[in-house]
Amino acid sequence: MDYLWTPWRYAYITGADQPAAEQECLFCAREKAKDDKAALIVYRGKQCYIILNAYPYTSGHVMIVPHAHVSELGKLSADAAAELMHLSQRMEGVLRELYHPDGLNIGMNIGKAAGAGIAGHLHMHVLPRWVADANFMSVIGETRMLPEMLDVTWERISKAVARR
Repeated sequence: MDYLWTPWRYAYITGADQPAAEQECLFCAREKAKDDKAALIVYRGKQCYIILNAYPYTSGHVMIVPHAHVSELGKLSADAAAELMHLSQRMEGVLRELYHPDGLNIGMNIGKAAGAGIAGHLHMHVLPRWVADANFMSVIGETRMLPEMLDVTWERISKAVARR
């Protein structure tokens, strides 16, 4: 058996089993950060912000997160919902320009049973996809192969989203 060591995931793994009441919401904590690059935030809007996924499925995987800490789409204000959709459209264009994908996944997982990693704070995933990007490493080995470091992704996306 081969082993791929991923020590940077230790913080995620060790915090994953803490009761929700003991954890500060990751999205609320990131939003308070003074250093957007360190927080992986590529854009701040009036109602929402765009952040890189720290554990992306593909290079360019971002999330649009409302400033409001709500867990259901129906609890989001109309203004925040409109900006969330506008930023999703904007990111579709940015990702098409930068990564030239064959397609995109855009969507939400609402609630833990639906697969939400952070169930208490609504967020929209936007990520580029390519034909056959789910190879044996991700399907069988449950390991992602990413050709771009997060700091490079942050630079590329933050510059592109500022131009749009």
